[in-house]
Amino acid sequence: MSGLVAGGRDGVMGRDGSRVIAAGYGEVTVVVDEQDDPFYTQAALEAHCPGEGRIAVHPTPASGHPAALAHDVLYALGKRLAPGPCSPDVWLDSLDAAWLAAASWAQATGVRHAVIARAHLLTPRRIDQLLTWRTVTGVQLTLLWQTEARALPPVLAQVERRLGGKDSFGALLAEPGPIPARPSFPPGSPLPSVPGAEAVAGISRQSSAGPPREPGPTSARPGRQAVACTGAMATARLGPVAPAVGVAAQSTAVLLALAHPLAAGALSVLAFTRAGLGSLRWTRDLDITGDVSVIKVHGVAHRSCVLYAVSDWARPLLAAARAYHRLGSGPLHGSVFAPVMRCEARHLRAHAGRHPCLSLSLPACALLP
Repeated sequence: MSGLVAGGRDGVMGRDGSRVIAAGYGEVTVVVDEQDDPFYTQAALEAHCPGEGRIAVHPTPASGHPAALAHDVLYALGKRLAPGPCSPDVWLDSLDAAWLAAASWAQATGVRHAVIARAHLLTPRRIDQLLTWRTVTGVQLTLLWQTEARALPPVLAQVERRLGGKDSFGALLAEPGPIPARPSFPPGSPLPSVPGAEAVAGISRQSSAGPPREPGPTSARPGRQAVACTGAMATARLGPVAPAVGVAAQSTAVLLALAHPLAAGALSVLAFTRAGLGSLRWTRDLDITGDVSVIKVHGVAHRSCVLYAVSDWARPLLAAARAYHRLGSGPLHGSVFAPVMRCEARHLRAHAGRHPCLSLSLPACALLP
């Protein structure tokens, strides 16, 4: 936050008579509307379109919850936290976990521009949280400061860039924004052409005899060390890839709305592979291809490992899970879903129990404690 460099603070009069000040520092813009014209909030909310990489966040008023603003960002990204004190999303009450989730989803879904309405109601601490989130995600951040300019905190008080009223603000909202930190994976998008993609392209030609399995290591016998299991990209070049199992639209909608990236990613893998819950323990970062088109699902001791094509709808979910793992400094060979496998996957079981429509490899009732 100390990297924000101060500039001038002169205001201009818009053609509509409102006094508007705007400033840019890199990808941060502050718009000050001292008249509190409803136009700016309405324009921001109308411009909200996550599918185009632009979101509008309306902070919950007077919320004292430490992670409230991160939850507001998650809500703008289309994520919904399960309610209640015993909720499977209770771990997102943690400030670090909540902002890490918000950063992961922003990266995975290609958010380019975030507009924060009523920013003058935020505490300096929450403004710092937003600026840190912007630094991590690389999004263009616009803060609507809808009160006197003199009330700006030091980090936002000095401005350089100015807007000439409503037309200029509309033009700002229409800008495409910077290139997202991570690619977007909209439903129905074609698989990128990368090494190993030829195996994915051939899945329609696979027989229906069952998913192809990678032979287990021959050295995995008593008294001998097992051969290290290779990653998905390496094995995708060598063998066939099993097609993803079809998942009903009702189930995919439930998964797409889950707030925690690890829960959403883990349950999506169980849904489109019909693998057992225990297989998630072995899923590593290197088991997901760079374009999130193929994932390797492991058996015990890495025997009978299977390569699966990732369904289009599940690609942003797995991308977010991997982003969460990496932003949390998880190692390449580390388990992506390790945090949600603790306590016998209590959080995953709770989500499965809330949504029987997921049709996992085990019935929801079998996943409950």
